[in-house]
Amino acid sequence: MLLSMTGFSRENQTFPWGTLVVEMSTINHRYQDISIRLPRELSYCEPILNNQLRQSIRRGKVRLNVDVSWSSSFRAVSIDAQILQDYYYQIQDIQKKLSVSAPIRVESLLHLPGVTDSPEGRESIEQEIQKTLSEMVSKAVDSLQNMREKEGNHLEVDIRTHLDLFSSLIDQISSLWEKAQEEAMNETRERIKKIFEDNGPIVDENRIAQEIALMADKWDISEEITRARSHIDKFNTILSGKVSEGRKMDFLIQEMNREINTIGSKVTHAEIRWLAVEAKTALERIREQVQNVE
Repeated sequence: MLLSMTGFSRENQTFPWGTLVVEMSTINHRYQDISIRLPRELSYCEPILNNQLRQSIRRGKVRLNVDVSWSSSFRAVSIDAQILQDYYYQIQDIQKKLSVSAPIRVESLLHLPGVTDSPEGRESIEQEIQKTLSEMVSKAVDSLQNMREKEGNHLEVDIRTHLDLFSSLIDQISSLWEKAQEEAMNETRERIKKIFEDNGPIVDENRIAQEIALMADKWDISEEITRARSHIDKFNTILSGKVSEGRKMDFLIQEMNREINTIGSKVTHAEIRWLAVEAKTALERIREQVQNVE
């Protein structure tokens, strides 16, 4: 199963104390990158939400935005005029003693202890708000994951198509190599034999065999073909697994690309080199799609 790293979801609910709106989006990122934006009065919820998202989304850039619209009754505050007045006169007395004539701003006094009172019960529902917000984020994550899974299914179809193409190209390279190898060895044998004949009447067959073996080792691609097939098998295993493993697939693509580059550099057979180019093109298409897989 593959999960795309691109998705969006939105949840909103209304309560006696106000309305909560949760929006979540994810985009491509090599690692896990989580950003949460909360109203100041809900900042105490951030640690729990951050942990919740880290456990739910393993890779990608995640953005969580929470907005709240408080009901008028919940937002309203009462001002104790007597306490405010007491503060005002006390500050005036201090200014006189210190010979300070700076104006006293009433709005700055509103933040002093006891001047304003929050509506009754506001503090008591903080835990309720946190629980509610956590539940809404869970729903948003579920909705987001559904969207990412649907997109992941489309990615998987395209990846499998090009992986099958890559596998077919490796098979063609292997088949051509078996024929080309025999032809190349016969040609090499004749060239080396001629060199020895030109340099002396005695032809040392053992020496010829050694030279052929040394040359063959330089352009033998059987190991690269074997490793490429092994990587293909591992890739198919990941595609059939229950967990999205984008980073593992990315690593295997690098390994397969390394093998096909080596094949292209070792052989001089025109058709094999062309097939190697086609194989690299198929890998590039797979790589582009894997960049969006969690």
